Amino acid sequence: MRGCPVVTEPAGQPLGPGPGSTATGDGLLGRRRRRWLKGSALALAVLVVAAAGAGWVVYARLSANITPDEAAAAELARYERERPTALVRGAQNILLIGSDTRAGDGNDEYGRDLGSERSDTTILLHLAADRRSATAVSLPRDLMVDVPGCRRPDGSRSEPVFAMFNYAFEVGGSACTIRTVEKLTGIRVDHHMVVDFSGFKEMVDAVDGVQVCLKEPMNDKAAKLKLPAGPVTLDGEQALGYVRARKSLGNGSDTDRMERQQRFLGALVDKVQSSDVLLNPVKLYPVLDAATSSLTTDPELASLRGLYQLVRGLRDIPTERVQFLTVPRESYVHNANRDQLVEPAAGKLFALLRADQPVAVARDLPENTPGTGAPDGTASGASPAPTFSGNTAAEHACE
Repeated sequence: MRGCPVVTEPAGQPLGPGPGSTATGDGLLGRRRRRWLKGSALALAVLVVAAAGAGWVVYARLSANITPDEAAAAELARYERERPTALVRGAQNILLIGSDTRAGDGNDEYGRDLGSERSDTTILLHLAADRRSATAVSLPRDLMVDVPGCRRPDGSRSEPVFAMFNYAFEVGGSACTIRTVEKLTGIRVDHHMVVDFSGFKEMVDAVDGVQVCLKEPMNDKAAKLKLPAGPVTLDGEQALGYVRARKSLGNGSDTDRMERQQRFLGALVDKVQSSDVLLNPVKLYPVLDAATSSLTTDPELASLRGLYQLVRGLRDIPTERVQFLTVPRESYVHNANRDQLVEPAAGKLFALLRADQPVAVARDLPENTPGTGAPDGTASGASPAPTFSGNTAAEHACE
């Protein structure tokens, strides 16, 4: 190669000591050591750069999975003056919406895409300011509520109406659902997440299934489920059928289904926390990939950085402090197939969450009032915190 002189030694003769070397051979060893160190440093640098590059690719891919809900952000900004004020610094309220859309990859097998979607499941998740507890409150889709006038997907606006809760998502998407929840509870919704059928299934499969316990065999043709009684580990497809089944399990009510969804989510939380998923990158990546796929969030959360800032303190919450309950409800006075809030129990629950005050749950409470426990919606014992009917992520139905 021109400009690069090549130095050779006579065949069979050792390479002579160069300037600065010693007659004992230390110079030769020193040069070899320096060459090895330089080579190792170069190799290490290449590995670091490669790792950083791979990390960036992974980060970019996972972040790109998340769809920012810009339309909802704009709509909520329009009504900022009417929204509740956050009362406790550091506390967070996240609205989790399970969409029953048939649009999108893998969702069409659950029915025809009628051009609209409803909130099949809606949970208001309250994270305490000290991050020592999390309380998830299910809101029945059949709950009769005041739905405000909302922007439709075509740009027109609906009229305010008294209707079932899941109508809000159908007519105005996540923004309308958030405004309905804030009007109902007086609680400021800081963030929201919308996940569809495919995202739910992939999340369950990513953790190698979730175990539930069935008190009796299940054979539901609509849900495509045929399961034995006792402990069963469900894959993603089975889990979706399990949490959506209504007629073949329990008393067939939506309240019973919500309780089953809560127990399943508790088992999912327990599975993630009790395994080494969070500490093993090989296991963590598919979980993150599944969790972010088919996920739509407010713009602030629509990146791994945003999600990390939200959940970084959650891994230290013990499973017994991750609580699930359904808002105190009863049959609607004008239609037994609809729900209405039980007062003053529901108001007391919302006030506690607004003020970031402790809430306790228990499975077995007096049945003085349907779905609530004592007449005021709480247990009458000496518990330091008002107790509502519910369960925790530490409870297992098979035990």
